[in-house]
Amino acid sequence: RATLGPLSHLSHCSRTALQPLLGPFSDYFVVASHFVIALIFFSNLFYLWRRKTLSRKGEGISTNQPLVSILIPARNEAKNLRRLLPSVLNQRFDNFQLIVYDDASEDDTCAVISAYADERICTLRGTGPPDGWTGKVHALHQASRHAKGELMLFLDADTVLQDPGALGRLVAAFQSLPAHSVLTSMPAYKGKGLTLVSLATHSILASIPWLLVRWLPFSSLGVLNGQCWMIDAPTYQKHQPHAQVAGEILEDVLIGRYLKKQGISPALVDVQSEVAVHMYDSFAEAWRGFRKNVYLLMGNNLLLFVGIFALFATIFVLPAFLEPRLLFLVYFNKLLTDHRSGFSFTISLIAPLCYILGSTLQLDSAWNHLTGRVTWKGRPVVSA
Repeated sequence: RATLGPLSHLSHCSRTALQPLLGPFSDYFVVASHFVIALIFFSNLFYLWRRKTLSRKGEGISTNQPLVSILIPARNEAKNLRRLLPSVLNQRFDNFQLIVYDDASEDDTCAVISAYADERICTLRGTGPPDGWTGKVHALHQASRHAKGELMLFLDADTVLQDPGALGRLVAAFQSLPAHSVLTSMPAYKGKGLTLVSLATHSILASIPWLLVRWLPFSSLGVLNGQCWMIDAPTYQKHQPHAQVAGEILEDVLIGRYLKKQGISPALVDVQSEVAVHMYDSFAEAWRGFRKNVYLLMGNNLLLFVGIFALFATIFVLPAFLEPRLLFLVYFNKLLTDHRSGFSFTISLIAPLCYILGSTLQLDSAWNHLTGRVTWKGRPVVSA
């Protein structure tokens, strides 16, 4: 009782201080927001189930394996490539071309690639991006010029194919999509900083109505996950998406929007059984990685940032200081998306802390972008 007393008093003081600011209307707003989030999530469950069902029906139908060009950008990725390259070379689906672009690496990236004497590997080496280009975009644009496949699979160096049948299932998943589609993925996530990563997957599953992406005209729904995506080569060569976003940090998001404008709709596919991503080795590295992106994702504009930050705080952060029933909604929706994305129950258990960290990260990202302090892999990150 002696312990709970001060905490109860603090909670009461918080509600007393915030209630004049928020008022009953905000309670209703939070409840309505979480209802909409849950509705979008359950519609996406159906969408992902339908996509997986169609993909499985398509497995093994085609007797001819299309040539797949797998394109991987690599800057200081020796450690990750030691995981990824064997997982690709051991695939049962062996009709592929593996193109790795070494973007002026300063570690053993080149040596790791050279250790594999396999004719399916095409190694390209650059000296860094020219003016007007970011490193990853330039690397993939150059790699695409050497692609010979009918399909193009873009993988980040920190991905790994989960088993020898993964590539075949990815191809089957793409072939099951409607015409004029690009496959975007929901992979499994490993490594550190998963409290932050879980917020990103929460956004993908709980804020984008994937059932309607193809039918709604809004290019902002053209979300693409640059860690793993697939497109047919004629569509890529026609639209040259990397050349369209040459100097952008959020190249995957902007490519998705660009393709959506051209009538090529992203289709989300659950590839947790096929692809895993080991994003970060520490929480500090995860923080720096998301710091690079968050302000840009929130509009790269101070006014937009303030509005989105206020909305995020009202829906996900402030309920922890208001009524218990509102906090239940925060836990409920986070638990649903965490479970579907493969995150542990522990992460769901600390949902309020996740959202507090998320809002703090948003402020940190905005401050560092506005003051020009963001760097990544030894290169400055410049907001356009």
